[in-house]
Amino acid sequence: MSEKEQIQGLDIGKMVAAELERQGRKVEWLARQIPCDKSNMYKLLKKPNWDVAMLIRVSRILGHNFMHDLSAWVE
Repeated sequence: MSEKEQIQGLDIGKMVAAELERQGRKVEWLARQIPCDKSNMYKLLKKPNWDVAMLIRVSRILGHNFMHDLSAWVE
C-alpha cells in the first residue's frame, strides 16, 4: 500500500466512534460533554479530518490521546 493510500485510510471520525463504542458510551453523551447538538456530533463523526482543537477536546473528554494515535502515522 502506498503512503498516499495509507493516509487516505486515516479517519479520525471512525477512530473516535470506535473509542466511544469501546467505552460503552453513546454519541449523545459525547455531544452533551462538548456541548453541541447531537446531530452536529453525528456529522463530525462522519468526517475523516478534524480540527485539532476539537480533537484535543474530545481526547480529554474520553481520556484517550488521539494525538498520540495520529503520531504513529508520522513515524
